[in-house]
Amino acid sequence: MPILNVKVSGTKSAEMTKQITDLLLDITTRILKKKREVTAIAIDYVDRDSWMVGGRLLSEQNKNSFYFDIKVTDETNTKDEKAQYIKEAFEGFARILGDLHEESYVYVADVRAAAYGYGGKTQEYRYHH
Repeated sequence: MPILNVKVSGTKSAEMTKQITDLLLDITTRILKKKREVTAIAIDYVDRDSWMVGGRLLSEQNKNSFYFDIKVTDETNTKDEKAQYIKEAFEGFARILGDLHEESYVYVADVRAAAYGYGGKTQEYRYHH
């Protein structure tokens, strides 16, 4: 696991979805050491006329933006790993989207193993069994 919930400004396309997915799978497996086969990614596209930063539409600023959160089991990644992950995510989205607004966000959420799981089993259960 983890699950990544992504919002990205722009028009939905299979090509962009693939680029974003490839980026996130790469950095999630390489930096955070998460298993590719249990990583899930959901992407929502938001029109730049519906995304405001600093009280102004992205379309008015001629900028793009993204936000995503990733939920990982608490105590499985260091601060340095998370910092590198956020840095490389920002750089990757800048390459994909171009004209990236600095107010684009990544949230690495550390969740308790007893409160997080998939397949009907918590991560705490998996650790002990």
